[in-house]
Amino acid sequence: MSSVDLQTAVRQEEEYLRRVHPTVDDIPGCMSLLDGYLLCHVLKSQVKSFYRYGRMSECRDKMEDFKFCMSLKTMHPEEKRDAWIRRRAEWWAARRLGKSSENVWDIRSEPLPNWPAPLSNDAMQDTESIV
Repeated sequence: MSSVDLQTAVRQEEEYLRRVHPTVDDIPGCMSLLDGYLLCHVLKSQVKSFYRYGRMSECRDKMEDFKFCMSLKTMHPEEKRDAWIRRRAEWWAARRLGKSSENVWDIRSEPLPNWPAPLSNDAMQDTESIV
């Protein structure tokens, strides 16, 4: 895990998102967020999720993003961009600091003691002659 706290991670993510989305036009619109929500329910997405994770997709977060976008409709475009960047930075920071499937494995510095030795050149030539 990282030694960075949540506030520092949010600040780092905000700085990054401000560089990636420099103008108001660079943030996604409400219709694209609604499309993402609807695409989450498509059979292909559900099958992929079931195959990868053993459960159906949960599209609740995508609907929450759409609702959040709709709540920003009355704001000035710059305020809308700032609010969107803040929300995404909090999401990315929490994801970055939370558990990940990559944290399951420990990196080994040496192979297991009972791991088979690599094939010698003679053994490699023998296998090539079989093919």
